Amino acid sequence: MAIRLERLDHLVLTARDLEATCAWYERVLGMTRESFGEGRVALRYGDQKINVHPYPSPVWPLVADIAIPGSLDLCFLVEGPLEAVASKLEALGVPLELGPVARTGALGELLSVYLRDPDRNLIELSVYRS
Repeated sequence: MAIRLERLDHLVLTARDLEATCAWYERVLGMTRESFGEGRVALRYGDQKINVHPYPSPVWPLVADIAIPGSLDLCFLVEGPLEAVASKLEALGVPLELGPVARTGALGELLSVYLRDPDRNLIELSVYRS
């Protein structure tokens, strides 16, 4: 019998420049920086959390074998309309890689725009199409 998962609790983002990465996610995506544990850092939005590890990472016993900046492809659902989100990104000086384009999410059809964070991770911002 397979284990039944409930939900994702957090994920880990590896950053070349921890300060620049946190500042970008705060400024562009409205996340809140939080310190925890012994000098660890996370970014919060709603009831979600992204832990941020510096690169190269201090030796912690449990980190990914190959954790390198720029290796993530993340999709966030945003409050629409997506055209307003794209306008806000433009006003912040954040260039779009692509979009708006139709995509498929976990619950159906999405409309998405793509951008890159300071480490070149691909960030997809999406709204579900009604």
